[in-house]
Amino acid sequence: MDSLGIQHYEAFLLASLALNLTPGLDTFYILTRSGREGHGVGLAAALGINAGCIVHTLAAVLGISAILMTSAFAFSMLKYLGAAYLVWIGLRMLLSRSTTRQPTETRGRGLSAAFRQGMLTNVLNPKVALFFLAFLPQFVSMHAMHPQLGLMLLGLSFIGTGLTWSTVLALMGGRIHRLLTAKPHVGQWMDRLCGSVLVAFGVKLALQQRS
Repeated sequence: MDSLGIQHYEAFLLASLALNLTPGLDTFYILTRSGREGHGVGLAAALGINAGCIVHTLAAVLGISAILMTSAFAFSMLKYLGAAYLVWIGLRMLLSRSTTRQPTETRGRGLSAAFRQGMLTNVLNPKVALFFLAFLPQFVSMHAMHPQLGLMLLGLSFIGTGLTWSTVLALMGGRIHRLLTAKPHVGQWMDRLCGSVLVAFGVKLALQQRS
C-alpha cells in the first residue's frame, strides 16, 4: 500500500459502504427494473451502474473529470444530456400501456436495456464524476510512487461495496416482481410512479450547479 500512497483504507471502506447505502437514483433504478422484470434484469441494471463507476474512476485517474470542474460548458453539456436521458426513460414508462412483460424480453432485450440504461444514467451524471474526483484523492498521497494505481484500487474497492449492495437491492426487487406478476394492474401503477420519479430526477439534475 505504501507505494500506492493509500491512506486510512479501512476508513475509506466504511465511508464507501455508508455512501452506497444512502438511497438515490441508483437505488431507485435497480429496485424499479428488478421489480418490473425480475432480479435478473435488476442485476443487469446493477452491473450497468457499476460499469459507469468504472468509467468515472478511469476519468478521475486520468484527470478527465477535472475538466468538468474547470469548464462550465462541459459540465452543463453532460448535465443536460443526463437530464434529458432520465426524462426520456421516465416518459416512456409513463406512456407505456403494457401491464405485463414477455419472458423473451426479460431474458433478452430487458437485460441489455437495463445494463445500458444503468450505465448511461451513471456516466451522464456530472455530479458522480466530480464525486469520484473529490472523494478518491482524499485517501491517496500524490507523493507516492504510483498514486494513479492507488486511485484505481480505491475506485474498484468503492465499486465492490456498491456492487454488493446493488445485488441485495436486485434480489429485494425480485420479491416485488413476484407480487406484481400476480397483480398486473399494480405493476401498471408502479410504472406511472417510477416514470414520474425518473422525470423528477431528470429535472433535479438539470437544475444542479457545479458547486
